[in-house]
Amino acid sequence: MNKIMKAVTVAASASLLLSLGACGSGRSATSSSEAKDAKDMTIGLSMPTKSLERWNKDGANLKSKLEKAGYKVILSYADNKTSQQTSDIENMANKGADIIVVAAIDGTAVGPAVEKAKDTGSEIIAYDRLIMNTEAVDYYATFDLEKVGALQGQYIIDKLGLKDGKKGPFNIEVFSGSPDDNNAKLFFKGAWDLLQPYFKSGVLVSPSKHGGGVTANFSLDKWQSIGVQNWDAAKAQTDMESILDSSYAHSEPLAAVLTPNDAIAVGVVNALGTKRPDLKAGTANWPILTGQDCDAPNVTQIAQGKQAMSVFKDVNKLADAVYDMVTTLAKGEKVTDATGKYNNGKLDVPTKLLTPVIVNKDNLDLLKTSGFYSAADFDKLVG
Repeated sequence: MNKIMKAVTVAASASLLLSLGACGSGRSATSSSEAKDAKDMTIGLSMPTKSLERWNKDGANLKSKLEKAGYKVILSYADNKTSQQTSDIENMANKGADIIVVAAIDGTAVGPAVEKAKDTGSEIIAYDRLIMNTEAVDYYATFDLEKVGALQGQYIIDKLGLKDGKKGPFNIEVFSGSPDDNNAKLFFKGAWDLLQPYFKSGVLVSPSKHGGGVTANFSLDKWQSIGVQNWDAAKAQTDMESILDSSYAHSEPLAAVLTPNDAIAVGVVNALGTKRPDLKAGTANWPILTGQDCDAPNVTQIAQGKQAMSVFKDVNKLADAVYDMVTTLAKGEKVTDATGKYNNGKLDVPTKLLTPVIVNKDNLDLLKTSGFYSAADFDKLVG
């Protein structure tokens, strides 16, 4: 943006320019003084991987909505490789993307790429995962992240009857998500804030030395030590098999496993099947397993009694929220319904927060009635 234009607009739009970023490379970013038709806009969608079912849903849902409205859409999946995601974002910017929506693999590693995109005039929306330690992010759309973990932790507390005075002690194993995913820290915090008091009272204990041992004094800053890289089911299975071999090889009871997402829950279920065939799903000796995302295999696991619950984050609603952001920005307007804020280390990012809900065997058909799964697909999953 040249000096003359700055002189003309600075009084009226200084605060907006701070939030939307600078223009460069001969192309102007969308601003309050510049509206565009959908057909004249390109939207980039950078998703982390196709290996998790939820990202396929997210990418497809948002692409479909935007294309129906007339936008040109560039959708990429980075195969869980930060270098690939960096390249994808830079390519979108070079192709003239007006807005780039990023679901980051690593919220910190992606920073330089979005900064380059901002320099070319792109606006940046962080999708479900916050982009860290950069001012080059305009808006963030996500579910209430600590609430997700709190729902998981509270479910374990309720099912074990801890608030009703049950003293146990109950054996529990604890996992967190991918160490490079900032969301995983917030999921864990939501659960640990509720569970730690029961560790301190001795009602909950973790016999294994997983991650150096989860004890009453386990602190939030150690969450990565119990993480599962890339939320990988096979890695979770290997870790859980090691836990079972070391601490549950003689028919010791296992009351619960805090599994922060559905892929990790699949790995834990597989490990239980391999190492503890004496434990029977759907009976009192089967541990309570948590999750999130309501992936297809996990819908089946819930129906079979292998997984107690999953946190339902309706990605259709998340796509709707981001779609609304895009169309608002296309009109040259500020997003006004991003009323929450998350600090990314550099600034408080305006955030649209959605509410997650619990799905278990009792209300599993919510996944059908909400349209998350078609009736035919749902019926196949639940058998």
